Amino acid sequence: MQVESDDPGGAEQLDPGLARALQSVGDRWSLRLVAALLAGPLRFTDLRQRLPAIASNVLAERLRRLESSGVIIGETYSERPPRAEYRLTRTGRELGSVIAALSSWGGSESSAPVHGRCGSRMESRWYCPTCQEMGQPLAGEDEMEPDDVVYT
Repeated sequence: MQVESDDPGGAEQLDPGLARALQSVGDRWSLRLVAALLAGPLRFTDLRQRLPAIASNVLAERLRRLESSGVIIGETYSERPPRAEYRLTRTGRELGSVIAALSSWGGSESSAPVHGRCGSRMESRWYCPTCQEMGQPLAGEDEMEPDDVVYT
């Protein structure tokens, strides 16, 4: 799948899964909306209060896009005027770990989730459900192409 790059020279080739993810939630506001909805369902006015910098028309458009992507569901609670409450689908809730990882990566260590029992900072890991083992990147992964990373 071709995705336009910031480079005016053309387009870059992306992994198809990453390209689809960026189409769904790769804009400035989508992940912020998902993060706000992780705590539970919210109405349009609640979302405007939580994200005061987003324009109403942009919020409405992002909500429509997230709904068509299957990330959220808008449940109508008033026909006149039309009003809805928005909640995450299972797919939307799965973005919680992605948001936590991005928040940790982009912030300080204090922004990382902590383990409730001991208070240690949590880390993301790859897990193989078939083998029931945690994966560790092979040595030298920095020298490999992104599609070639292998876990042991």
